[in-house]
Amino acid sequence: MNPKRLLSITRAGIMESLHFRLGIFVTLFANLIYLVLVYYLWKAIYASSGTDVVNGMTFTDTMIYLILATALFNFLEMFVVWDMSRSIQSGKIVLDLLKPMRFRKYTFWSYTGNHVVQFVLTFIPTFVVVMIVTKGAIPIGLNLIWFLIATVLALMVNYNIEMLVAPICLFTESTWGINIVKETIVLLLSGATIPLAFFPEKARIVVQYLPFRAVYDIPLSILLGKSGSDNWQGLLQLFGLQLIWLVVLTLAGNLFWNCAVKKVTVNGG
Repeated sequence: MNPKRLLSITRAGIMESLHFRLGIFVTLFANLIYLVLVYYLWKAIYASSGTDVVNGMTFTDTMIYLILATALFNFLEMFVVWDMSRSIQSGKIVLDLLKPMRFRKYTFWSYTGNHVVQFVLTFIPTFVVVMIVTKGAIPIGLNLIWFLIATVLALMVNYNIEMLVAPICLFTESTWGINIVKETIVLLLSGATIPLAFFPEKARIVVQYLPFRAVYDIPLSILLGKSGSDNWQGLLQLFGLQLIWLVVLTLAGNLFWNCAVKKVTVNGG
């Protein structure tokens, strides 16, 4: 595939995202309200615990983790399921399938522009503010490079999770309920809502090997120097988990898509 074509798709996505500037500000405002609620919730949890450290994390550690997780959510979030459902209902899915680029590849690259905008306008400012408020609590070094690599892998893993759910639309034409369940599971088991350190021990042992952890917890752990990411062995284990699930989900997603696309029906045809 010609890289210029992929860059053209990304550029178009950036222009489209910037066209809806009000939506970006509404998202930022909604996130601010959410973070205020999270702050007082966890402040109450630590106050009632009677200790400054809970499950190896201080209140500051927890807030940094959750604030960055919220910013990372805006960057990683995709609406593949919603868009595919609407495309099927409107018949647009047929035009998408006729494009010269394979549907899965085109869908992935069509979101890259929005990811670039969200990373620049949401995650980077949030990171800078956290660094200023906490007076440099986040270590700065090679972890930033490893974090960027882990984030790209997380983006690809998250996309393949979406593409495992989205083809269900071809059978049901609507997956509102299924998608809500999917989003809830991903946010909970990935550590985006509650850090995995607060999970019961038996549950944490299981969750740390599931694909959802590769989306939020691994990039954030690498950035913050947690989960053994401060040494090469731990770092390779985290990257290895991401790569394994990326391969597994890609193969499973391709297989399911190839079977599901045969069931395309538009207006009963």
